[in-house]
Amino acid sequence: MPLILLPAETALVGGAVRDALLHRLPAQQDLDLVVSSDALGLTQRLHRELGGSFVVLDEKRDIARLVLRGWTIDIARQEGNDLEDDLWRRDYRLNAIALPLKTSRLLVDPTGGLEDLVEGRLRAVREENLKADPLRLLRGLRLLAQIPLTLDATTAHWIRNLRHRLKEAAPERILAEIEKLVAGPHADVALRHLTQLDLISPWAAHQTIPSANDAALFTSAERQEAFPLARLSGLISDEGLAQLRASRALQQRCRRLRYWLQTAGSKLEQLAEDDRLQLHLDLEADLPALILHLNRPVQDTWLKRWRDSEDPLFHPRFPLSGSTLMQVLEMPAGPLIGDLLAHLRKDAAFGRIKGQDQALREAKRWWAQTRGAL
Repeated sequence: MPLILLPAETALVGGAVRDALLHRLPAQQDLDLVVSSDALGLTQRLHRELGGSFVVLDEKRDIARLVLRGWTIDIARQEGNDLEDDLWRRDYRLNAIALPLKTSRLLVDPTGGLEDLVEGRLRAVREENLKADPLRLLRGLRLLAQIPLTLDATTAHWIRNLRHRLKEAAPERILAEIEKLVAGPHADVALRHLTQLDLISPWAAHQTIPSANDAALFTSAERQEAFPLARLSGLISDEGLAQLRASRALQQRCRRLRYWLQTAGSKLEQLAEDDRLQLHLDLEADLPALILHLNRPVQDTWLKRWRDSEDPLFHPRFPLSGSTLMQVLEMPAGPLIGDLLAHLRKDAAFGRIKGQDQALREAKRWWAQTRGAL
């Protein structure tokens, strides 16, 4: 964005400044800009000049968003009389550092955020700032999940004392913070604090949550795939997910994972064939989240089979299509086609048939027997 389009007092604040100082900026960082006045008008002018999408986030507080070529730029009117006043009203000290964009002034850090970054410490600016927006209680723990930090004891005390206020925040925003937390590279630390501070008790599931030690056999990509769901399903109950307005798809994924863990526990390999096949049909894409709960030898076996996209049990498929069966066997359309497809899929899953030729021979046998009994 050309700086000439911005007011003289514009400053970059928040996560982008923090992450730049920590050398952890992604390729496209969300940016937060502060201006002295008329943030909505400025964002509209930038939209007309540069294109992209314009969204009003909070008309009363004068906050808007410009989405431009993959970048998300939030522009807000500063709170208080000047930039330092604004920074004193922010959540955590390491987020209360500003970089003026159009002056020779260097970093503005009235609260001591730079010191906290150097010492790897998370400290709230003031207790009343956490009170002003209770979602900040959870956001602090989300930062612990994303950045290797130590939680300041006084800040922990404030969070625990204010924990009952968290339910005042919008449910969707609470869930969004939790989803970021469980996906963080340091989530184990954040989850311990989450439990100790009793922050999400209204929605908690109180079930086993796997830790990084449970993923020694997993690749980095598999960890990223498995941990968010495994942690979330152990952390938030079915009722909690509904109260936090999780999507139906997410609720169903968590419910299915919990069901199979509770139904079979450590006896997954002893399930009857129908149940074992149903497990893989229910959890095919999410199976790594279940594998995290298994002991090491079983993990090794299941991971190897799940990594094989051709494994007929871990990735169940119909060996023949319904249209092929109707054409070759001259079967009428109807529920019997579904029954035969399910039969063939089960036989393929457990190795009783391999390939289309064997599947077709078994289909002919099944149809002859079934048609004779009609």
